[in-house]
Amino acid sequence: MPNQTMARIALTTMTVVSLLSGAAMAANRIDTQLPGAPELAAYGNYNVGVRTMDVTNPDQIDILQLDNAVPLPDPLPLYDRPLTLEVWYPADTTATGSTTLNVYLRDATTEVEIEGQAIRDAAPVMNDGPFPLVIVSHGYPGNRYLLSHLAENIASKGYVVASIDHTDSTYRTQAAFGSTLVNRSLDQVFVLNEMEKMSADSSSALSGLIDASNTAVIGYSMGGYGAVITAGAGVTQTSIDYGFGAPHGQLGVHKAGSDSHNALVDPRIRTAVAFAPWGMNLAFWDADGLSNIGIPMMFVAGSEDDVSGYETGIRAIWEGATSVERALLTFDNANHNAGAPMPAPAEAYGFNERLGFNLYEHYADAVWQTERMNNISQHFVTAWLGKYLKSESEAATYLDLIPNSNDGEYATEDGAFTDAHTYWKGFADRSAKGLHFEWLQASTQPDSCDYSNASDNEGWGWNPYTRQSCAPVNAPVDNCDYTDADQNGGFGWDPVARVSCPAQ
Repeated sequence: MPNQTMARIALTTMTVVSLLSGAAMAANRIDTQLPGAPELAAYGNYNVGVRTMDVTNPDQIDILQLDNAVPLPDPLPLYDRPLTLEVWYPADTTATGSTTLNVYLRDATTEVEIEGQAIRDAAPVMNDGPFPLVIVSHGYPGNRYLLSHLAENIASKGYVVASIDHTDSTYRTQAAFGSTLVNRSLDQVFVLNEMEKMSADSSSALSGLIDASNTAVIGYSMGGYGAVITAGAGVTQTSIDYGFGAPHGQLGVHKAGSDSHNALVDPRIRTAVAFAPWGMNLAFWDADGLSNIGIPMMFVAGSEDDVSGYETGIRAIWEGATSVERALLTFDNANHNAGAPMPAPAEAYGFNERLGFNLYEHYADAVWQTERMNNISQHFVTAWLGKYLKSESEAATYLDLIPNSNDGEYATEDGAFTDAHTYWKGFADRSAKGLHFEWLQASTQPDSCDYSNASDNEGWGWNPYTRQSCAPVNAPVDNCDYTDADQNGGFGWDPVARVSCPAQ
């Protein structure tokens, strides 16, 4: 008996060693499509290219040179802020080349290879754009590859995706948290401007490829924090005053109602997706700030998020964005990593003495399989962007769901769905489990007409939250013109309000 026990132990040890060796040798795939993946997770019709690009934002305040323990310097220290981008885009059908991405792990020292479908430096597809732009923003710390599974996937469906390495916030550049708090939204809008310039530049590899006027922001954790601010939610004085935050009140650049934050809100950004956005659990926003979110948003959360918080964190942001329609996708029993990070590379399977935890934990969830969550995220983000960036009516049907996936009834007869069918669209029978998808509609609308450029626009203003023009302040009340009424069923036209007038 003892010999049999020892034999079992030896066999088990050999099996574990074999599995670990196989894992280390296996490709770290980011494009896995599980058999039960929902319908819209599948890759699209385009080949995908990927390239690395460097941009520099000049004359930015160097938050790392500020310290509450010493007086505020005058003038403030400035620097040219470097950002590295990974850009995925629809590629030419004849493109060939490497599909390997070289990335650093959470330990900031181990470089590994991950594999997808995007071809390095492939020629872009010709005569089929321009394509909507999606800006991706990682957590703290993270890097531009953390959501690569999602970036590559949606690029295959006709989007240009720019994922940012946020300086002072990556695994290899991680520095004082205050820099992340201040710079996250500034980086997002700066990258939008740079991508628009590249598309307009005939010498750029991205020439003519990008419709920057039709942009979405996708952020995870601190990237989600930035997305909420970029979407219109200015921060509170409480958050500005935190000792752990930005020194000398520099976060005030994003204070709700400030000129600097109002100027940040950009009408080219049409929607946002925030995975586990951090900050509400520490009162970074209040009701007034959240009510100024002016674009439709989808929030993605784990119900057990112990970093950003669920009820008093992510869900509270969703509830507070009262000026817009918004959705909340919840992975029941998942933690902070719900849906966003790529699968942990095999080289991350181990305890790191310096950091004090297993690197695997940075990517994985205790309950949900990462690839499963990634496929679900790909499905819902595809539907969301299809609805809000491409106005695809069919995409909206994948978002019209009963709130609790477990309550869905899969009902068919003779191969067709019956009226009793309430199962989540795009999910195979028995596969939509452990999820919630909830909607809230706009209940208030901020009156935020900006007339600062009215003199250049014939008196017209602009509402950055509704993304609509505001009629000139002193415009006549009745401007109905019935010149062509006989050709229009008697209806006239008001050229100021830009609406039809009742038939006479």
